[in-house]
Amino acid sequence: MNASDRTPADLLRSALAADPARPLVTYYDDATGERVELSVATFANWVAKTANLIQDGLSAEPGERVALLLPAHWQTAVWLLACASTGVVADLGGDPAGADHVVAGPDRLEEGLACTGGRLALSLAPLGRRFPAPPAGYDDYAVEVPSQGDRFAPYVPVDADAPALAVPESAAGRTEPTEPAEPAELTGAELVERARSDARRRGLEPGSRLLSGLAWDSWEGVSAGLYAPLAAGGSVVLCRHLDRLTPEALAARIESERATHRADAS
Repeated sequence: MNASDRTPADLLRSALAADPARPLVTYYDDATGERVELSVATFANWVAKTANLIQDGLSAEPGERVALLLPAHWQTAVWLLACASTGVVADLGGDPAGADHVVAGPDRLEEGLACTGGRLALSLAPLGRRFPAPPAGYDDYAVEVPSQGDRFAPYVPVDADAPALAVPESAAGRTEPTEPAEPAELTGAELVERARSDARRRGLEPGSRLLSGLAWDSWEGVSAGLYAPLAAGGSVVLCRHLDRLTPEALAARIESERATHRADAS
């Protein structure tokens, strides 16, 4: 990957320039049987549309905070890169009452109403389907995003040294197991450096495919499930509810997806 990349959006642009047709995110939900595969080009198109929605639909400005009340999911990955493209801070699992805007999945809608700014709801249904009717107090992301432009240019250049991501630290990094997780707030440049370091630690390289079943409730999970493979020029097989698979089914998936590396709680 390009050594001059300093933000997550830079990493995505480099991936797009290198090979737009290769898979970037392959997503499984073993509670529903869903499988979605997004090439670099398709993923980048979702990111561009979502970034335009953030910038023009939400009128969010660089430095504002977007609470992402979302699980490990391909649409969450899109939101993380879209936030990075616009200069807003993606607060993964953050407090909606302290955020400028909130994006909530179907099981966290009530919690998200604490945000007094813009609110978007994601059904997280297969194929990104819309809700039958928009949840009260929210606009439906699946209704709003299709009309957005396929190309994105920020009104203000993104500052790589400005905050980009807030995410809880892993419990393994805390003194006491019961100690509340303090969020790690990373600039774009710090995020990219951490992702590169994680990629080296995991032995990832261009073409690697990392199968991850880790929850996105810590840096470790979101790094394995998105940032480290992206930084390495690889791809991720992102699995939600992986614990529902038998060992035989998991082995078959690793083989069928040509996974070269694995990250899960086992």
